[in-house]
Amino acid sequence: MSKLAVLAIGGNSLIKDKQHESVEDQYDAVCETAKHIAGMIEQGYDVVVTHGNGPQVGFILRRSEIAHEAGGMHTVPLVNCGADTQGAIGYQIQQALYNEFKKRGINKNTATVVTQVVVDKTDPAFQNPA
Repeated sequence: MSKLAVLAIGGNSLIKDKQHESVEDQYDAVCETAKHIAGMIEQGYDVVVTHGNGPQVGFILRRSEIAHEAGGMHTVPLVNCGADTQGAIGYQIQQALYNEFKKRGINKNTATVVTQVVVDKTDPAFQNPA
């Protein structure tokens, strides 16, 4: 029976510093992480990866605002920025894992899943937020 590991990659962990915020820089960070994930798989783990997207959503919102102000482009709703980052970061993780698996001869597939959160406005937690 294989072991299961659930890994959470924080969106901030993909930003090394202010000089390395580009999509390419973030992909480099993902590639480093993929090496560790591949190592876990070689040790017999099945791995599920989840990730954050805080700074990435902020980047997309800012690009949207700048494009709107400078060129009259439409703005992008926050919900779409979230989906955009899920797809983009998920794609980067999937691509980096695929490449690392090929290097190591690991015969595994990866998949990216874009998720949605359902919030119940009558949830009692909203009456007394922590």
